[in-house]
Amino acid sequence: MITIVAKAIVKEGKREAFIQAVQAMIEGSRAEEGNISYDLFEDLDNENVLTFMEQWKSIDAIHFHNQTPHFQSGVAAIGDLMESMEITKYQALK
Repeated sequence: MITIVAKAIVKEGKREAFIQAVQAMIEGSRAEEGNISYDLFEDLDNENVLTFMEQWKSIDAIHFHNQTPHFQSGVAAIGDLMESMEITKYQALK
């Protein structure tokens, strides 16, 4: 299992637009066979920090996900709404 943490710093005043823009991406991702979980969280101290936490069955599932129309259009929709995004992939130690 692979976990992805994608932390977005959203531009001031763009939070609601960001949340709306990713709804189809979240729903589509959750429906993928290789997905275990896909959620969006908000930072309790800064509402403009929104973080995706995702769990995938394999790296191949992530590669498939990255090519899907819902992911591609979601990424395009949020590009101008963010200051930055930091993406980190993790694998559990055995």
